Amino acid sequence: MNINGKHHHTIWVSEINEKLIQVFDQRYFPHKVEVFDISTTDEAAFAIKEMVVRGAPLIGVTAAYGMYLGCIEALTQSNPDEYLKQVASKLNATRPTAVNLSWAVNEMELALKNASDTDERVRVALKRAHEIKQEDIDICFNIGQYGLKLIQEISKKKNGKRVNILTHCNAGWLATIDWGTATSPIYQAQQAGIDVHVWVDETRPRNQGANLTAFELNQQGVQHTLINDNTGGHLMQHGMVDMVIVGTDRTTRNGDVANKIGTYLKALAAHDNNVPFYVGLPSSTLDFDMVDGVKNIPIETRDENEVKYIQGKVDGEIKSVLICPETTPAANYGFDVTPAKYVTGLITERGICEASEKGIQQLFPEKF
Repeated sequence: MNINGKHHHTIWVSEINEKLIQVFDQRYFPHKVEVFDISTTDEAAFAIKEMVVRGAPLIGVTAAYGMYLGCIEALTQSNPDEYLKQVASKLNATRPTAVNLSWAVNEMELALKNASDTDERVRVALKRAHEIKQEDIDICFNIGQYGLKLIQEISKKKNGKRVNILTHCNAGWLATIDWGTATSPIYQAQQAGIDVHVWVDETRPRNQGANLTAFELNQQGVQHTLINDNTGGHLMQHGMVDMVIVGTDRTTRNGDVANKIGTYLKALAAHDNNVPFYVGLPSSTLDFDMVDGVKNIPIETRDENEVKYIQGKVDGEIKSVLICPETTPAANYGFDVTPAKYVTGLITERGICEASEKGIQQLFPEKF
């Protein structure tokens, strides 16, 4: 997608140094566009843990390139195999909720098993990381193709009048490599000439909606309005939302959806007001080994200062501002789980299915 009219991916290998991975530092959007250099496995782990990169698909691709850097570092280790196991463990420990992370690390480990020596391992790792990146681009495009049909149906029912879509957090191209998951249908609807408008939840406490979704929609020229997180239910009650599309960091085989904290409340409001609630996701985000996400999905808890402070631009500088008494403790759960019964459908790269084991099995029979 575009930044200032120029096409970009969210992660790339430096044109002048094949051992340098570069990403946009998403901690500074929308106020500053800054590139973050990743040249070691420690820097890859930092980028994932500290949300330099975020979004389940991008986290996975970053981890894949982190394993590639691990193969380079292993060249100087006395026990390369043991070192790579340590790198895999380090990367897997950075963000517990997003299943793409462990999926990507596992994919890299499988690819490396057949490498004959450490030099070949480096070549194999770079090739597989490139493949995982391209696969994500293709998958997100296909999600958009299937989701576009839903938007077209709504537009037709409304005789071409504006289609209002609500989204929560950022499941856009900044969370993936290109296109996004929840936003891919929106971008493709825009390209198809449909009058589409997005209600953008601010997404406290880190404000990924306000900082990232609003930024990329603005860059793409998509009509949008930023709203307080608590506004969605009111809009639905008054017929101002035609559909909800969100992303997910992990979806269980029975269709329970873990996504940014606050998603569950949007699903409840949508259910109460007969507003369709869809989840856009690549199959790498499906956890085929887990059922009952409410009980079993690990929910990341983060630093309380993300709740107690808010970041913004003040007098031309990016600053953090305390918004509560300094001694007040805060709880910071990163995600919640929306039970499958509140999900209208899952939009995947293979099509749309109901959020159930039966529905998922119809699209991905080889996983069952």
